[in-house]
Amino acid sequence: MAAEEDLSPNFLTDEIEHSNGVFVPPDGVCWVSVLSCLMLACSYVGSLYVWRSPLPRDHPTVIKRRFTSVLIVSGLSPLFVWAWRAFTGVRTGSSLLALMGIRFEGLIPAILLPLLLTMVLFLGPLMQLAMDCPWTFIDGIRVAIDPLYWSLCFNDMRWLRNQVVAPLTEELVFRACMLPMLVPCAGLSTAIFTCPLFFGVAHFHHIIELLRFRQGTLSGIFLSAVFQFSYTAVFGAYTAFIFIRTGHLLGPVLCHSFCNYMGFPAISTALEHPHRCTVLGCYVLGVVLFFLFLFPFTDPSYYGLPTPVCTLSPAPSSLCIS
Repeated sequence: MAAEEDLSPNFLTDEIEHSNGVFVPPDGVCWVSVLSCLMLACSYVGSLYVWRSPLPRDHPTVIKRRFTSVLIVSGLSPLFVWAWRAFTGVRTGSSLLALMGIRFEGLIPAILLPLLLTMVLFLGPLMQLAMDCPWTFIDGIRVAIDPLYWSLCFNDMRWLRNQVVAPLTEELVFRACMLPMLVPCAGLSTAIFTCPLFFGVAHFHHIIELLRFRQGTLSGIFLSAVFQFSYTAVFGAYTAFIFIRTGHLLGPVLCHSFCNYMGFPAISTALEHPHRCTVLGCYVLGVVLFFLFLFPFTDPSYYGLPTPVCTLSPAPSSLCIS
């Protein structure tokens, strides 16, 4: 792809070259990318603590205040990507919004397939939930289409945080904004596992809340933080993979919201379930099917080849081909 003419000031390079259609990153892009991601992560987490309050994080007043600050930071986050592009001189044929996964091409598959893939992974917990639910399937449908149910949800600050605001803002900041800055430096595969480190470390701030309100022993709080860092980093790698393969922000957001709703699988409860063999069988089957469908369900040909973020890769990658 031919490089666009760069008319803006460029402190690192005068021209972005392309060789055989492969993007060639400018010199010095790595330190700018990492610094930009670090500043963005600190801004996001720091925005949660601009309000002084003796109340816990789940109090509606605290949640509302944090909504305000985190939505401001998230709304300004594309400016980090814009400034990064202006400083490094990186230019592609895709717009800034397209690089961040905000586009219409392949939108319907991007809404359905990643979410379906994630539900396959949670086949065991979903089967367990269905067995333990006192409602019939028809009852569930009636609740799902009841406007009163959704009104209650959107008036519940914790639900709104966990299902809407956190998935949207975290995926926008930690995936849509960071990946386009990391891919030219690290490449696609490395970026998938580097980006979640910012996401995982950002969740360490929960230690502050636990220590502040003495919710457990010091060792217990530390182990909880390490565990949370581990599974948020793994989840972050998964949504980064989806973002790169589909080139859409909406898919990771919906998967994030679904996982927040499901929570970490209650394996200990499954081991004690009256229908333990069936439930555990579904756990295993879900994991097997997930890995079988991982690449087919995220085939870039469904979402428009190449996906915008793939155009920033310094080397060809199997992640960007069907």
